[in-house]
Amino acid sequence: APQFYRAEGRAAFLLIIGKCYPGLVPMQKFSDLVERFALAVLLIGGAGMVTAMFLGAGDVVGTQFFGWPIPGVLEITESTMTLIVFGALAYAQIRRNHIRVELIYSHMGPRTRAAMDVAANVAAIIFFGFLLSEAIAEGMTSWRIRETADGLIQFPLYPARWILISGTVMLLLQLGLHTIQDLGRVSSGEELEERDDLPPIPGLPDLPDPNSFDRKP
Repeated sequence: APQFYRAEGRAAFLLIIGKCYPGLVPMQKFSDLVERFALAVLLIGGAGMVTAMFLGAGDVVGTQFFGWPIPGVLEITESTMTLIVFGALAYAQIRRNHIRVELIYSHMGPRTRAAMDVAANVAAIIFFGFLLSEAIAEGMTSWRIRETADGLIQFPLYPARWILISGTVMLLLQLGLHTIQDLGRVSSGEELEERDDLPPIPGLPDLPDPNSFDRKP
């Protein structure tokens, strides 16, 4: 039931916004599209992490107990780490779950916090923009020479470089969307809307809010 009401409320909100500010609806749809892609890449990264875990455990067991190491584990794990890290960046930004120090931030007013968020977004856009430019150059070179890892298995490395590029592009898109949103907060003085850490999973009931439980002194 709560998920139904949230969906109905969001639909009504978008309907009102669409009538008052027609230009914001395409941006909201674009934001939803970026979130879906980011979640898909996050799930793929999770599958890659599980794969790396089983391969690493199997390699240790095989080497220590049977003397049969699994060939190519190091090369596969190196590429998988790129998927795990850069596949999660955009979704973590969507949830605003990146680590940040709030020693001063938490004592400021809504407009000041929004301005600080804008400054952080711009700094991140500049940093990851430079990273993207270098990653594209390296990715093109890796693709042209069909770069492979030096090991027992000639594992290709250029897919991992393009995963890095894709993850960085999605992060930059989300940073741009957040910058627009935070600039609106600077103007309106609204508080930042808190989002759940994880999206609702169909078929499962809503978990209770841990802050709703009574705590004994």
